[in-house]
Amino acid sequence: MKLQLAIDVLTSEEALVLAKKTSKYIDIIEIGTPLIKHEGVRLISLMKALHPKKELLVDLKTMDVGEYEADFCFEAGADIVTVLGVADIKTIEGAIVSAKKHGKKVVVDMINVADKITRAKEVAELGADYVGIHSGIDQQNAGQSPLADLKKLSKAVDIPLVVAGGINLDTLDEIIACKPEVVVVGGAITGAKNPKKIAKKISKKIRKAS
Repeated sequence: MKLQLAIDVLTSEEALVLAKKTSKYIDIIEIGTPLIKHEGVRLISLMKALHPKKELLVDLKTMDVGEYEADFCFEAGADIVTVLGVADIKTIEGAIVSAKKHGKKVVVDMINVADKITRAKEVAELGADYVGIHSGIDQQNAGQSPLADLKKLSKAVDIPLVVAGGINLDTLDEIIACKPEVVVVGGAITGAKNPKKIAKKISKKIRKAS
């Protein structure tokens, strides 16, 4: 089980500082959607140069031209990109084609997918590496959690699962009991007074459960 840090702050400088503070305890560094939109592809190369041994995920949430968008991120140094599960199946397939071409990986994000089990099975057949169970920030603000969907999919599909959405020290135990491949934590670490300390505590729990 891996720990992924979602960095959604809006400057490269802040993102690089957070990654440096927490990198000892993080397996995957995520350049979040707001961050990649604000700062651009240049940040991918900067982050990878500073953390060459860490997996680097770019949360593109691609909705169209899957191969094209994945290509320029992989070429800049990304190891993993995301494509939306609600996208056309050809868009998802394009992102997967790009990943195979570059020897990299794709997460298909199930945010707002109505039938997550069916779509997860479809993308698994296409060769996706992970399915993402994700409650977005707007959904979290409405009281939603990824736990229920994680429980359903963990029993229904074989593809490795990535889980994200408001996860913190208080909710972590129920999440890791479902044994996802990757646990994504954002604000609980990036918004903490001492991000390194919280990352260490979360990492310790995940390692113990793995």
